[in-house]
Amino acid sequence: MSDPEVLIIGAGHNGLTCAAYLAMAGLRVKVLERRNVVGGAAVTEEFCPGFRNSVAAYTVSLLNPKIIADLQLHAHGLKIVERRAQNFLPDERGRYLLTGEGRTLDAVRQLNARDGDQVGPFMQELERIADVLRQFVLRAPPNLVEGFGLPALRETINALGTANILRQLTLPEQRLLFDLFTCSAGDLLDQRFEDDLVKALFGFDAIVGNYASPYAAGSAYVMLHHAFGEVNGKKGLWGHAIGGMGAITQAMAAAARSHGAEIETGAAVREVLVERGRAIGVSLEDGRSLRAGVVISNLNPKLLYTGLIPAAALPSEFRQRMQNWRCGSGTFRINVALSALPSFSVLPGDGDHLSSGIIIAPSLDYMDRAWLDARADGWSRAPVVEMLIPSTLDDTLAPPGQHVASLFCQHVAPQLPDGRSWDQHRDEVADLMIATVDRHAPGFAASVVGRKVLSPLDLERDFGLLGGDIFHGALSLNQLFSARPMLGYADYRGPLKGLYHCGSGAHPGGGVTGAPGHNAAQAVLADHRRKR
Repeated sequence: MSDPEVLIIGAGHNGLTCAAYLAMAGLRVKVLERRNVVGGAAVTEEFCPGFRNSVAAYTVSLLNPKIIADLQLHAHGLKIVERRAQNFLPDERGRYLLTGEGRTLDAVRQLNARDGDQVGPFMQELERIADVLRQFVLRAPPNLVEGFGLPALRETINALGTANILRQLTLPEQRLLFDLFTCSAGDLLDQRFEDDLVKALFGFDAIVGNYASPYAAGSAYVMLHHAFGEVNGKKGLWGHAIGGMGAITQAMAAAARSHGAEIETGAAVREVLVERGRAIGVSLEDGRSLRAGVVISNLNPKLLYTGLIPAAALPSEFRQRMQNWRCGSGTFRINVALSALPSFSVLPGDGDHLSSGIIIAPSLDYMDRAWLDARADGWSRAPVVEMLIPSTLDDTLAPPGQHVASLFCQHVAPQLPDGRSWDQHRDEVADLMIATVDRHAPGFAASVVGRKVLSPLDLERDFGLLGGDIFHGALSLNQLFSARPMLGYADYRGPLKGLYHCGSGAHPGGGVTGAPGHNAAQAVLADHRRKR
C-alpha cells in the first residue's frame, strides 16, 4: 500500500467495520492493532489443549444486520445459529424458568398466573420501543453546536428527524420510553410482575455491563439496550457464531482486506501526533511514525484522551470530562473446559436449557445484594453468574464428548478496595464462581479440566477494557446518545481536526454491534466529499 489516507487505532470489531466501509469507498486504510490477533475483545483462542472459546465477548445478538449484509460477512465465512432456548433461570427453591422458542408465556404462567397475563404485553411494548429506536442505531445523534451557521442548521434538521421518528410511538409508549431512560429496572419490574424469577429474567439485562443495583436510576435503559438485538432476522433473540466471536472479526477483517485495507498486528500506538490542532498520524512503540490525513480511534475515549494525546493539545474542559468518563462494568470472565455437560438439580440431564443463557441470579434482591457486597468487599459471596455452553451448538470448540463453557460474572469491583490487587484474588474469585454453578449443578466443579480466568484488571490489560468495562463507558443518561462521549462531540469527530471516534465509547454504545464503526465511517466519508 502507498501512504495511507486513514489510520485506525485498534482492530476490534468497530475498527474493522470502519476500515471495511472506508476501503469499500476507495480510501487507503491501515489498521494498527496492539495485540498479535485481530478482533479486540471479540476473539476466539485456545485456552486449554483442544479447547477453544470466545475469550471476552461471548454471545451474538446486537450485530447489526445491515452491516452483516453490506460487508458480506456470510460470504467471508460467518455463520450464526440460534439458541435452542433463550434463558434458563434456576432458583434454590426447586423452581426454574426456561424461555424462548415459544415457551415463555406458558413458562411464566406456570410460575404466576397474573405474570403470565402481563409478560406478553410487556414484551410487546419493549419490542415496539426497541423497533423504533433501532432506527437511531446507524445514524449520528443530534450534535449540539454553537452559533447559527451551516453546522447548526444540519444539526437542527437532524434533531427534527429524531423527533419525527419518536412520533411513531403512541403517547403511552413515549411515557414508557421516558421511564426506561430515567427509572430503575427494579422499580419498573416491581410494578409489572410479582414472581422473583420473572423479574430476574428481565432485570438481569439491566446489570449486564452495568456496575450498579437493578434499583439504580437509569438501569432500565441498560435493560432496553439489550432488547435491540436480533439473530438471522428474528428480533429479540440471542445466538452463537460458529467458531466463536472471533469468527465475526475474522470475517470483518477478510471483508476489509478484500477491498484493500491493510491490517498490521503487533503494532502498539504510543501517541497520536498533533500539529496546529490537527491529528496528522501516530507514533508506534517500536519507534516508527506513520502519517495520514485521518486518524480514527477504536479505543475507550478515556484511554485515548488521557493516554495517547498530549494534554496541551486538548481543550481543558474536554480533557477534564474525559478524565471523569465513567468506566468499570464489574465484569469477571472465565472460560472452562469440561469433561461432561452439567446436570442441574431443578432440571436434570441434557436438554435445550443447556444451549441457553443460564442465569444464576434468581431475584432482583439477589442482584442488589451482590452489588452492595462488591462495593463493600470487592465481590459477593453470592455472585451473579451467566453461563453459556456454546459447544452444545458448535462442535468445533471442544474434543468429541467434551465441552466448553463461558462464565460471565457480574458485580465484582473494577478496582478492589483497600489497595488490594486482582492479581492476588483472581483464582479465589474464580473458585467461588465455579462453586456457585456447582451449587445448582452438582458435579460441575469436578468436570472442569481446564480454565482461563480474566479479572477486571486482566480485561483492562489484555483488551483495553478500563476496569473491565465491556461498553467503553457506562450506559448512563449523561453518557448516552448526544452525550456520548460528550455534548458537542456526538458526531464521531474529536476535538482535533482529522480525529474521529469509531469505538463503543461513541453512539450507540457497547456490545458487538459494528454500529459505531459504520457511523464513524459515514462521518469520515462526508468530510472527505466536502473537501473535493
